[in-house]
Amino acid sequence: MGKVTHYYDKVGVAIIKLTKPLKVGDKIKFVKGDNTFEQVVESMQVEHAQIEAGKSGDEVGIKINQKAKEGTLVYLK
Repeated sequence: MGKVTHYYDKVGVAIIKLTKPLKVGDKIKFVKGDNTFEQVVESMQVEHAQIEAGKSGDEVGIKINQKAKEGTLVYLK
């Protein structure tokens, strides 16, 4: 449902280009080679503004628990 286009190490935020809708509360899975992890979307931002849902084509920022490299694929669980 998307791909990580950038990761901000200091704040632990991944920028994800969405190919499908995503909303706060959804469970997502990050996959890059052997490195995979899952988590629930607790908050989402576009241009530093809090949003409840993003649509296909949006680039959203999500705080994540682990590092995610650019190109990491994101799936809806």
